[in-house]
Order: sequence, then structure tokens, then C-alpha cells
Amino acid sequence: MFNKLASILKHLWLDASDTRRAIPPDMLERLARRVSASERRHSGEVRICVESSLPLSYLWRLNRSLTMAQLARQRALTLFGKLRVWDTEHNNGVLIYVLLAEHAIEMVADRGLNQHVSPAQWQAMVQRMGSAFREGRYEDGLTQALEETSAVLMAHFAVDANPPGAAFNPNELPDKPQLQ
Repeated sequence: MFNKLASILKHLWLDASDTRRAIPPDMLERLARRVSASERRHSGEVRICVESSLPLSYLWRLNRSLTMAQLARQRALTLFGKLRVWDTEHNNGVLIYVLLAEHAIEMVADRGLNQHVSPAQWQAMVQRMGSAFREGRYEDGLTQALEETSAVLMAHFAVDANPPGAAFNPNELPDKPQLQ
């Protein structure tokens, strides 16, 4: 009971200013450039979303025997839809979601990519980048996540970066990470 209460208080304490401190504007721009460079090499779309804490509507579910890990996953799935990552031409969008309050990382991939990558492979990627997040090295962790995601997308959805291939690879989603 005490752990749940402490967790809820942590989420109520953190807000968008904590996200902006973790991901300052200069880092945000560097990450956007990395996403853009990555997407020129494959037809996939990558969105990064960093959130300080869960909304209160999610925290109430914690009392219904859901774990914080399950709530983080539910939130990532919700944002996958809200940010329209599912709505790409080749169904190969990927959301990299970070929940700062819990140091939780979730990767959600659309069905076109998931048929090539097992849940265990996604989980292994999350585990590798988790140590950077736990140490507060958010840029390193997000860069690693982006590089690994890009490698998977290149393996299955590579495009020629030079015309005429570039003409058939529109940028369907914003490259700038979403901070919440």
C-alpha cells in the first residue's frame, strides 16, 4: 500500500517542466535531426515521446491491481494511437516512449514491423537502453534506441536515400520528439 501511495505522489509531483529539464531544447533539436536522418534511410516512421508522469486517470487504475509497468505499457499504446504512429502507409511506425517518473521505457511497433521483430527482440532493446536512462543519460539512451530501431527498419524497409528512392519516401509524422 505504501509503495502505491509513494508512486502516486511521485507522479502527482512531476510535471511538464521536469520533462523539459530532462530533455532541454538543444537536445530536442539534436534528437529531431537524428530521427530525420534515420527516416531518410527507410520507409518507417519513428516517434519519440517523453512524459514526466502518468495522468491521474491512469493512476487510479493502479488501485485495481494493475502494476506500474502495465500502466506504462497502456499509456504507450494510447499515445501510439494519439500520435498517429499506427497511421503510416506501410504500417511500420515505431513509438519510443519514456516515462520519467518510473524510468520506464516502452517500444510500440505497428503490425507491418512486428511481423519481422519478436517481442523478445524489442524487450532486449529496451533493456540495453535502460541503464542510460537510470543514470539520467537521456540523450544517450534515446540515441541508442533510435539507432537500434533504425537498424531494424533498415533491415526490413530500406529505401534508396538518393532520388528517385527519396521521392517515394514521404515524411509522414513529425520528427521532433513529443514532450508531455
